[in-house]
Amino acid sequence: MTAVSEAATSSAMRTREATVRRFALTDMVFRTATRLSAILVLVLLGGVAISLIAGSWEALSKFGFSFVTTESWNPVTENFGALAPIYGTIVTSAIAILIAVPIGIGIAVFLTELCPRPLRRPIGIAVELLAGIPSIIYGIWGLFVFAPFLQTTVQPFIISLFHGIPGLSSLFAGPPYGIGLLTSSLILAIMVLPFITSITKDVFDTVPAVLKESAYGIGCTTWEVTRRVTIPYTRVGIMGGVMLGLGRALGETMAVTFVIGNAHRISASLFAPGTTISATIANEFTEADGNLYTSSLVSLGLILFIITFIILALARYMLLRIDSRTGA
Repeated sequence: MTAVSEAATSSAMRTREATVRRFALTDMVFRTATRLSAILVLVLLGGVAISLIAGSWEALSKFGFSFVTTESWNPVTENFGALAPIYGTIVTSAIAILIAVPIGIGIAVFLTELCPRPLRRPIGIAVELLAGIPSIIYGIWGLFVFAPFLQTTVQPFIISLFHGIPGLSSLFAGPPYGIGLLTSSLILAIMVLPFITSITKDVFDTVPAVLKESAYGIGCTTWEVTRRVTIPYTRVGIMGGVMLGLGRALGETMAVTFVIGNAHRISASLFAPGTTISATIANEFTEADGNLYTSSLVSLGLILFIITFIILALARYMLLRIDSRTGA
């Protein structure tokens, strides 16, 4: 019996050791795979940055800092400046976010707090379907449907409404082209709306029911619960949705190319044609017949890369400030 018992114990110990070794090996493989994945992301990011810097070096070495402060863009004389595309990119994206964020948060609040239960799923699916529409479809719709509507109805009304008012008359001045900065901003707002709405709704659903029920129990209204409980609890997720929408707006190409007018100039009027970094690259890259021309277009890509990085870094910094202020 003693020999049998010792043999069984020894066998159990060997089995346990084999299991532990197998678990250790699996854990090591998993740990290595995740570490390599993280390193791969950094390598890809660094590779993109290095390739952009190398491709734009000729233009940056010739024009220097004046490349980002000059409006002129003349391929014939090989005089290039990125100020107009930078201006168009920032203005259209900012207006789009200013329009889409309150509407998206409002839709998310309605779907999570106010919408009748039978209608939540159909409306949610309808909003998410907007994200699946190709950008070129938005562009075609904007050029042939939305822009003519703005040209014949909205823009003439706004021009007459703000005529003679200092500041606003310049902001909404000029003939109603239909296309322009404002039109592209509205198209971008429609495009980023489903992303902001979907993410905001998902993070709203993560709020513990006990928190909202406690707030309702002490007499808070839906607005007070949303303002004091839901939004503070989910601010990081909301900011993530906003940043995702902003990234989509900054890099959007085809839809903007259709409706912005593709004019390399800066105008105070939102009705005037303009251009963005992505639209300029898409329009002119195939026609770039010189090294300096190509390098200038790559420089625009590098600038867009830097703008996106700065905006994401600022958003992260804002979240850290909010967390430190609230003690989270």
